[in-house]
Amino acid sequence: MSSSTRRMLLTTGATVLAASAAPPWLSSAWAQARQLQPTPSQTEGPFYPVALPADSDFDLLHNGHSNYQHGQPAWVEGTVLDTAGRPVAGAAVEIWQCDHAGHYHHPGDGGRADPAFQGFGRVTVGRDGGYRFRTLRPVPYSGRTPHIHVKVRLGRQELLTTQLYVAGDPGNERDFLWRRLNEPDRAALTVPFMPEADGLRARFPIIVQA
Repeated sequence: MSSSTRRMLLTTGATVLAASAAPPWLSSAWAQARQLQPTPSQTEGPFYPVALPADSDFDLLHNGHSNYQHGQPAWVEGTVLDTAGRPVAGAAVEIWQCDHAGHYHHPGDGGRADPAFQGFGRVTVGRDGGYRFRTLRPVPYSGRTPHIHVKVRLGRQELLTTQLYVAGDPGNERDFLWRRLNEPDRAALTVPFMPEADGLRARFPIIVQA
C-alpha cells in the first residue's frame, strides 16, 4: 500500500469517527431536548380530605348508593408519563374538588358538602399510563376560579400536586394562583371542557419526574 493511500484511509477513518462520536456536552443537549417538560406543580390547598371517603373510586357522581344530580357532568382523563415519554404504570392519580355549591368534604369547610357528591377519587394507572374520572365541571367559590386538585403518587413517593383549570373561564384572570403562572405553565394546566355525547370531556396529560 502506498503512503498516499494509507494517508487517505486514515483521514477518512478519522472523519467518520469524529462525525459519529458527538462530544458529551452535545449529547447531553440532545437528550435534554427530547425530554418532556414536567407538569407544573401548585399548592395542595386547605381541603385535602382529612379522612378518605369509603367510596373513593373513579366516579365522583355516585357516592355509595347516592346519585349526584347537580352541576355539569364531565369526564377528566389523560395519561401519566415520565419525562422520557414512558407510561408510569402503577402510579395513583387522585382528584378532589368542591360540589356544585362550592363546598368541600372537609371540616374546614363546615361540613356543608352535598353527601351525594363523592368529592374525592383515586385510580391506579395501567400499563398504558391512562387514567379516567367521572366528575363535574368545577365551579368557582369564595374568590377562586373553577379548578380540580390533582395529586400523583407512586408507592410512598408523591410525584406531583397541582390544580387543573377550565380554559376560557372568566374567573381565571382574577384568580391569584392562575395569574402567577407563566404562559407555558398556564397552557399545561388549563384545558377545555368540550361537549360530547355523554357530557363534557377534558383531556389532561400529566408529565412527572419518576
